[in-house]
Amino acid sequence: MVRFFIAFLLFMLPFSAHATDAGWAALRDGGHVVLLRHAMTSGTSEPANFDIEKCNTQRNLSERGKQQARKIGALFGARAAPIERVQSSRYCRCLDTARIAFEAEPEAFAALDPMTGDEAAKTKQKAAIMDEIRAYSGSDLLVMVTHLENIMELTGVSPREGEAVIVEPQGDGLRVLGRVVF
Repeated sequence: MVRFFIAFLLFMLPFSAHATDAGWAALRDGGHVVLLRHAMTSGTSEPANFDIEKCNTQRNLSERGKQQARKIGALFGARAAPIERVQSSRYCRCLDTARIAFEAEPEAFAALDPMTGDEAAKTKQKAAIMDEIRAYSGSDLLVMVTHLENIMELTGVSPREGEAVIVEPQGDGLRVLGRVVF
Protein backbone atom coordinates (compact mmCIF):
# COMPACT_ATOMS: atom_id res chain seq x y z
CA MET A 1 0.00 0.00 0.00
CA VAL A 2 2.81 2.42 0.84
CA ARG A 3 4.52 1.64 -2.49
CA PHE A 4 1.26 2.32 -4.33
CA PHE A 5 0.90 5.69 -2.56
CA ILE A 6 4.50 6.71 -3.35
CA ALA A 7 4.10 5.60 -6.98
CA PHE A 8 0.86 7.58 -7.22
CA LEU A 9 2.55 10.71 -5.85
CA LEU A 10 5.48 10.36 -8.23
CA PHE A 11 3.06 9.84 -11.11
CA MET A 12 1.03 12.95 -10.20
CA LEU A 13 3.92 15.36 -9.64
CA PRO A 14 4.70 15.85 -13.33
CA PHE A 15 1.03 16.50 -14.06
CA SER A 16 0.82 19.19 -11.38
CA ALA A 17 3.87 20.96 -12.74
CA HIS A 18 2.66 20.53 -16.31
CA ALA A 19 -0.75 21.94 -15.45
CA THR A 20 0.89 25.02 -13.95
CA ASP A 21 3.18 25.42 -17.00
CA ALA A 22 0.20 25.09 -19.34
CA GLY A 23 -1.67 27.62 -17.22
CA TRP A 24 1.12 30.18 -17.40
CA ALA A 25 1.46 29.64 -21.14
CA ALA A 26 -2.27 30.34 -21.61
CA LEU A 27 -2.04 33.42 -19.38
CA ARG A 28 0.94 34.76 -21.36
CA ASP A 29 -0.90 34.23 -24.66
CA GLY A 30 -3.91 36.27 -23.56
CA GLY A 31 -7.33 36.16 -25.17
CA HIS A 32 -8.65 33.80 -22.49
CA VAL A 33 -11.02 33.78 -19.54
CA VAL A 34 -9.65 33.08 -16.07
CA LEU A 35 -11.92 31.60 -13.41
CA LEU A 36 -10.18 32.57 -10.18
CA ARG A 37 -11.32 31.13 -6.87
CA HIS A 38 -11.15 33.77 -4.14
CA ALA A 39 -8.06 33.81 -1.92
CA MET A 40 -7.85 32.11 1.49
CA THR A 41 -10.54 32.87 4.04
CA SER A 42 -11.11 32.51 7.73
CA GLY A 43 -13.81 30.00 8.59
CA THR A 44 -15.64 27.51 6.43
CA SER A 45 -19.24 28.74 6.27
CA GLU A 46 -21.21 31.96 6.27
CA PRO A 47 -22.29 33.35 9.65
CA ALA A 48 -25.98 33.01 10.56
CA ASN A 49 -26.48 36.78 10.18
CA PHE A 50 -25.11 36.84 6.59
CA ASP A 51 -25.95 39.97 4.58
CA ILE A 52 -24.55 40.41 1.07
CA GLU A 53 -24.33 44.18 1.68
CA LYS A 54 -22.28 43.93 4.90
CA CYS A 55 -18.79 42.46 4.86
CA ASN A 56 -18.74 42.08 8.64
CA THR A 57 -21.51 39.47 8.33
CA GLN A 58 -19.60 37.34 5.81
CA ARG A 59 -16.67 34.97 5.74
CA ASN A 60 -13.78 37.20 4.66
CA LEU A 61 -10.18 36.94 3.53
CA SER A 62 -7.74 35.98 6.24
CA GLU A 63 -4.42 37.81 6.56
CA ARG A 64 -2.86 34.94 4.67
CA GLY A 65 -5.56 35.36 2.00
CA LYS A 66 -4.71 39.06 1.63
CA GLN A 67 -1.04 38.12 1.19
CA GLN A 68 -2.06 35.49 -1.35
CA ALA A 69 -4.12 38.07 -3.28
CA ARG A 70 -1.08 40.40 -3.42
CA LYS A 71 1.02 37.48 -4.72
CA ILE A 72 -1.61 36.69 -7.36
CA GLY A 73 -1.50 40.29 -8.57
CA ALA A 74 2.28 40.45 -8.61
CA LEU A 75 2.58 37.21 -10.56
CA PHE A 76 -0.13 38.20 -13.03
CA GLY A 77 1.66 41.52 -13.53
CA ALA A 78 5.01 39.84 -14.14
CA ARG A 79 4.01 36.73 -16.10
CA ALA A 80 0.59 37.18 -17.76
CA ALA A 81 -0.94 39.17 -20.59
CA PRO A 82 -2.64 42.40 -19.50
CA ILE A 83 -6.02 42.13 -17.82
CA GLU A 84 -8.81 43.73 -19.80
CA ARG A 85 -11.64 43.25 -17.30
CA VAL A 86 -12.21 41.86 -13.83
CA GLN A 87 -15.63 40.60 -12.81
CA SER A 88 -16.42 39.34 -9.34
CA SER A 89 -19.02 37.66 -7.22
CA ARG A 90 -20.72 40.19 -4.95
CA TYR A 91 -19.31 38.43 -1.87
CA CYS A 92 -16.68 40.48 -0.05
CA ARG A 93 -14.01 37.77 -0.18
CA CYS A 94 -14.20 37.77 -3.99
CA LEU A 95 -14.40 41.56 -4.33
CA ASP A 96 -11.44 41.95 -1.94
CA THR A 97 -9.40 39.32 -3.80
CA ALA A 98 -9.97 41.26 -7.03
CA ARG A 99 -9.26 44.67 -5.48
CA ILE A 100 -6.05 43.54 -3.78
CA ALA A 101 -4.73 41.41 -6.63
CA PHE A 102 -5.53 43.67 -9.55
CA GLU A 103 -5.67 47.07 -7.83
CA ALA A 104 -8.92 47.92 -9.59
CA GLU A 105 -12.59 47.99 -8.78
CA PRO A 106 -14.11 44.81 -10.23
CA GLU A 107 -17.48 44.68 -11.95
CA ALA A 108 -19.86 42.96 -9.51
CA PHE A 109 -21.61 40.14 -11.41
CA ALA A 110 -24.32 38.34 -9.41
CA ALA A 111 -24.05 35.18 -11.55
CA LEU A 112 -20.60 34.62 -9.99
CA ASP A 113 -22.16 34.39 -6.49
CA PRO A 114 -22.22 30.82 -5.08
CA MET A 115 -24.60 28.57 -6.97
CA THR A 116 -27.74 27.59 -5.13
CA GLY A 117 -29.14 24.08 -4.73
CA ASP A 118 -32.18 25.00 -6.83
CA GLU A 119 -31.61 23.38 -10.26
CA ALA A 120 -33.59 25.97 -12.24
CA ALA A 121 -31.70 28.86 -10.61
CA LYS A 122 -28.38 27.03 -11.07
CA THR A 123 -29.10 26.48 -14.78
CA LYS A 124 -29.94 30.18 -15.24
CA GLN A 125 -26.83 31.28 -13.31
CA LYS A 126 -24.56 28.94 -15.27
CA ALA A 127 -26.07 30.21 -18.55
CA ALA A 128 -25.35 33.83 -17.55
CA ILE A 129 -21.70 33.00 -16.82
CA MET A 130 -21.37 31.02 -20.06
CA ASP A 131 -22.87 33.93 -22.02
CA GLU A 132 -20.19 36.26 -20.60
CA ILE A 133 -17.43 33.78 -21.40
CA ARG A 134 -18.67 33.17 -24.95
CA ALA A 135 -19.03 36.92 -25.55
CA TYR A 136 -15.44 37.66 -24.56
CA SER A 137 -13.28 38.26 -27.62
CA GLY A 138 -10.49 40.43 -26.26
CA SER A 139 -6.79 39.82 -26.82
CA ASP A 140 -5.99 40.29 -23.13
CA LEU A 141 -7.55 38.47 -20.15
CA LEU A 142 -11.00 38.46 -18.58
CA VAL A 143 -10.71 37.46 -14.92
CA MET A 144 -13.84 36.20 -13.13
CA VAL A 145 -13.37 35.91 -9.36
CA THR A 146 -15.81 33.38 -8.00
CA HIS A 147 -16.34 30.37 -5.72
CA LEU A 148 -15.44 26.68 -5.60
CA GLU A 149 -18.90 25.37 -6.51
CA ASN A 150 -19.17 27.63 -9.56
CA ILE A 151 -15.83 26.54 -10.99
CA MET A 152 -16.66 22.89 -10.28
CA GLU A 153 -20.06 23.23 -11.98
CA LEU A 154 -18.54 24.93 -15.04
CA THR A 155 -15.37 22.84 -15.46
CA GLY A 156 -15.41 19.79 -13.20
CA VAL A 157 -12.20 21.15 -11.60
CA SER A 158 -12.02 21.54 -7.81
CA PRO A 159 -9.64 24.49 -7.35
CA ARG A 160 -7.84 25.50 -4.18
CA GLU A 161 -8.42 28.93 -2.70
CA GLY A 162 -6.56 31.39 -4.90
CA GLU A 163 -6.24 28.99 -7.84
CA ALA A 164 -6.81 30.13 -11.42
CA VAL A 165 -8.45 27.90 -14.02
CA ILE A 166 -7.94 29.19 -17.57
CA VAL A 167 -10.78 28.27 -19.94
CA GLU A 168 -12.20 28.72 -23.40
CA PRO A 169 -15.64 27.85 -24.77
CA GLN A 170 -15.94 24.42 -26.37
CA GLY A 171 -19.31 23.20 -27.62
CA ASP A 172 -21.87 23.65 -24.85
CA GLY A 173 -19.22 23.81 -22.14
CA LEU A 174 -15.70 24.90 -21.36
CA ARG A 175 -12.30 23.49 -22.17
CA VAL A 176 -9.71 23.85 -19.39
CA LEU A 177 -6.48 25.18 -20.91
CA GLY A 178 -4.49 25.12 -17.70
CA ARG A 179 -4.40 25.87 -14.00
CA VAL A 180 -2.18 28.04 -11.84
CA VAL A 181 -1.90 27.57 -8.09
CA PHE A 182 -0.76 30.62 -6.13
